[in-house]
Amino acid sequence: MTELDTLPATREAYDTIAPVYARMFHDTLRDRPLERALLSVFAELVRANGEGDGDGDGDADRGVGSGSGEVADLGCGPGHITPYLHGLGLRAFGVDASPAMIGLAREANPELRFEVGSMAALDIEDGALGGVLSRWSVIHTLPQDVPAVLAEIARVLAPGGHLLISFPATDGPQHETQAYDHAVVTAYRWSPDRLAGLLRDRGLAEVARTVIEPTPTDLRQFQEVQLLARKA
Repeated sequence: MTELDTLPATREAYDTIAPVYARMFHDTLRDRPLERALLSVFAELVRANGEGDGDGDGDADRGVGSGSGEVADLGCGPGHITPYLHGLGLRAFGVDASPAMIGLAREANPELRFEVGSMAALDIEDGALGGVLSRWSVIHTLPQDVPAVLAEIARVLAPGGHLLISFPATDGPQHETQAYDHAVVTAYRWSPDRLAGLLRDRGLAEVARTVIEPTPTDLRQFQEVQLLARKA
């Protein structure tokens, strides 16, 4: 897939605010116990898929079907979640379109790998990953381009690999997508059913869905959706 039409503007916007963004969200999981729990479940599933059947006989013992067991944190920003995944026992690395964000991530976590890249054209071999985390990273992609991004994620996941993707929900099932002012650059909300259907069409079967209601103090009164899917 060629570069997304929205990528240059998104990259420039996040390059500009990278230091401020890193300070604002440095402890982003602190008050999010439910998301921490979901990340732990995600990590457990990825690890289990990479263990093989343990009988010591050939391919199965090497965890065939789990790729390398690595996990890509797509849209990793300044690298806040990647080390958290590492702490959960995953061989995680981060990818982000913003060079400034990647620079901050490398500075803060020199022991981990961070790469500049696009979700639409990942420099990753077919079936190489045991897991993918996409934490609000598809929100700036035009709705018509999201199916191709999901196909790219499916391409790099090994059979049995898991995707955990999060995004803000639309106001109801009658809205497949809705644009909103993200302050940084235009973003899009998605109908959970619609996005789950796009995943299913690309061989990623929904395993679980969590809808988190906004608190009264949240700036935007949107439901947050976490979809866990598995590649057949």
